Amino acid sequence: MKHRKGDFIIPFEGLKVGMHNYEMQITDAFFENMEYSIVESGDIAVELELEKKETMLVANFVIDGNANVLCNRCNDPLEEYIYGEYRIVFKFGDEVSTDENLVILEPKTYELDITNYLYELITISLPTRSVHDDEECNEEMLDLLNKYTGSGAEANERLSLKRRDEEEEDNDDEIDPRWAALKGL
Repeated sequence: MKHRKGDFIIPFEGLKVGMHNYEMQITDAFFENMEYSIVESGDIAVELELEKKETMLVANFVIDGNANVLCNRCNDPLEEYIYGEYRIVFKFGDEVSTDENLVILEPKTYELDITNYLYELITISLPTRSVHDDEECNEEMLDLLNKYTGSGAEANERLSLKRRDEEEEDNDDEIDPRWAALKGL
């Protein structure tokens, strides 16, 4: 199913004051339309409970599904389960808001495009670090990483040897006789 530009636009001008429920399904096409998306694809259900008031809209989002991202360790595709409940308040006015959960809409606004808000909510629902289990990561990539960065034990050993060699070099250096007299002070 290909998403059209207006799939996530809610015309609220004709809505009565009160609660309105929407259900949306986000598929791969949604992420294809996002530039520089960290989510490659996905199948995510969104439930939106929109409460229309005289001077504002209160949107309660429930996001539940699977997002396909790249593993932070081996860069292979990885499916992550995401779930989140979020509230965004859309208020009508001209002031500027510094609150990330408060969006100020111009008084003449008659519809709400939630595309970017959905993408942001999906993105913050992802874990901080997305990695495969050790045995599922791309072995070839892990070997390359270990070759160039070294595993923890190997890297620590190399660092210790390097420091010891530098200390020996420092001790082997002879002191300039002009400065040797200053050492006695």
